[in-house]
Amino acid sequence: MERKLHIIGISGSLRKASFNRMLLRAAGELMPAEAELEILEIGDLPYYNQDVDEAGAPPVVQEFRDKVRAADALLFAVPEYNYSLTGVLKNAIDWASRPVATSALRGKPTAVMGASGGAFGTVRAQLHFRQVAVFCDMHMVNKPEIMVREPSRKFGPNGRLDDEETQQLVRQLLVSLVEWTQVLQHGRAYVSR
Repeated sequence: MERKLHIIGISGSLRKASFNRMLLRAAGELMPAEAELEILEIGDLPYYNQDVDEAGAPPVVQEFRDKVRAADALLFAVPEYNYSLTGVLKNAIDWASRPVATSALRGKPTAVMGASGGAFGTVRAQLHFRQVAVFCDMHMVNKPEIMVREPSRKFGPNGRLDDEETQQLVRQLLVSLVEWTQVLQHGRAYVSR
């Protein structure tokens, strides 16, 4: 039996009651049998400073980079603030992507999803995320796109994702991420569902 794919999940929100954190937890429950999800916290990462990085990355940063580098794939839950991704998420990406020559993000199979109370879900933030991902050489899953609008109607008071349509989309995204990871790792035929 092959080992399970190890997927790292990162939420761009630090709020304890964040819908994006809830979306990541739901992904952990909906993960295909051949994969597992570990959610990383990014709130303790200091602001990126190249001088600090060149002098030796702080232990919390090195641990973060090591976990991202060791992951088979990445799953981001991206909230939208001011038509873009959050500063804390961009900061985490900046740390993981430096130094560029040894970026922990280079070549990683990556999927993105997001929840927001706005009418467009997180469409603008996800577009900005995809621009950043191009420079970082992350290999993005393109479909399905998950932009959860009105999340307060889709998550129950216990924080669980109750909306069956959204659950199905998350399942499809995870299957696509697992298949894409297998393609990139082993050259297996990619079958979109």
